[in-house]
Amino acid sequence: MSKKAKVTRSRGSRSRSSSSRSKSLKKKNGQPFAAHAEAYRAIIDPRIEQQLKLYEEGVQALHQQKYLRAKQLLEKVFAGPSKELNDRAQMHMRIIEQRMNRVPAANLRTPEEFYQAGIATMNLGRWDEAREHLLRARKLAPKADYVFYAMAALDCLTGESESAMENLKVAIQLRPENRYHARNDEDFAFLQEDPRFTELLYPEREGSGL
Repeated sequence: MSKKAKVTRSRGSRSRSSSSRSKSLKKKNGQPFAAHAEAYRAIIDPRIEQQLKLYEEGVQALHQQKYLRAKQLLEKVFAGPSKELNDRAQMHMRIIEQRMNRVPAANLRTPEEFYQAGIATMNLGRWDEAREHLLRARKLAPKADYVFYAMAALDCLTGESESAMENLKVAIQLRPENRYHARNDEDFAFLQEDPRFTELLYPEREGSGL
């Protein structure tokens, strides 16, 4: 009798143990485990990684007030699989549209005011208007290096390499520090393959024979 009782208790123990393992598996196969798997897939999914990169670059461009660039980057985010990133991009797109609809004040007088208006309209993709403002600024302040620098950036954005090189060269002559700014300025990506651009920004390479 006692041996049977022991066997019965042993079976009951195994039964409870089996039930416990079953519950444990259900927990792993339930929401917590699914959420963990989803997070893991998000980490290794190259599409989401690329979508996140575009989103971060778009937000950075927005903070730099480069609204057209930000808009172009965030529009690409919508093609990605992450709904959360799509929602965030949509929020920033509304901010961009609001700011792009703002028109700079018309009563411009000083070189600084024309320069600021030129930068604002350039960031909105209104190239002709931006060029007009910057030309007025240059006429009023022919030695303002930042005006020549902005005009060089505008020339790059509109595909005018010769004018861009001339304006950037003057900007560097007036203020050599502009050479270092241009090295990391994405507005000059258009000139990256031009050897004259490399010579202008890295004169030490030519001197070293590299």
